[in-house]
Amino acid sequence: MTFLVVLIGWVFSLCLHEFSHALVAYYGGDTTVKDKGYLTFNPLKYTHPVYSLLLPLVFLMMGGIGLPGGAVYIERWRLRGKQWETAVSLAGPFSNALLALILGLILQGMPVSSLGIWPGLAFLAFLQISAVVLNLIPLPPFDGFGAIEPYIPMDIRMKFAKTQGMLSWVVLILLWQVPFIGGLFWGLIGFLARLVGIPLQLAGLGLDQFMFW
Repeated sequence: MTFLVVLIGWVFSLCLHEFSHALVAYYGGDTTVKDKGYLTFNPLKYTHPVYSLLLPLVFLMMGGIGLPGGAVYIERWRLRGKQWETAVSLAGPFSNALLALILGLILQGMPVSSLGIWPGLAFLAFLQISAVVLNLIPLPPFDGFGAIEPYIPMDIRMKFAKTQGMLSWVVLILLWQVPFIGGLFWGLIGFLARLVGIPLQLAGLGLDQFMFW
């Protein structure tokens, strides 16, 4: 039960994340996202199904980190200003935060227990928080960098562009291998999770049940 709740819920949240990027881009001026099929919850329509779905699912099964999916391809030059570029980047993490808040309210308002769907929902909510925090790291290719990129001088942006494929792996290695950095990361996630009403003990149970192998 928990495995299916988390798996189905996480795929939905990945689709919601990508859809949110595309929806804001559409209203910001890039109407080509509609022609590309991004205004849908069909994961096969996204530009990078491997980065948007496969890798996040692999990392999810490796240990419960909400790895963000690869963003849909936005023609940023069509957007009406830097503010829209920032809004497009933040739309994805915002969708994860909203979903975490909704799940937190459900978990606080319902008679939850350690049985049924509740451990899975708690873990799924925790994953949304981890996706938000990871996504807002201000380094490429994360959305946090996309939000500030329009305001960075072009020469610096070009330097970052050359290393963005490597930087994501550097960040993940630091989170797993450097206790201080990992402690700060998971400590912030735990604080935010408690803030929105996610019972951490139940989320931990959900992780244990999800990792049944």
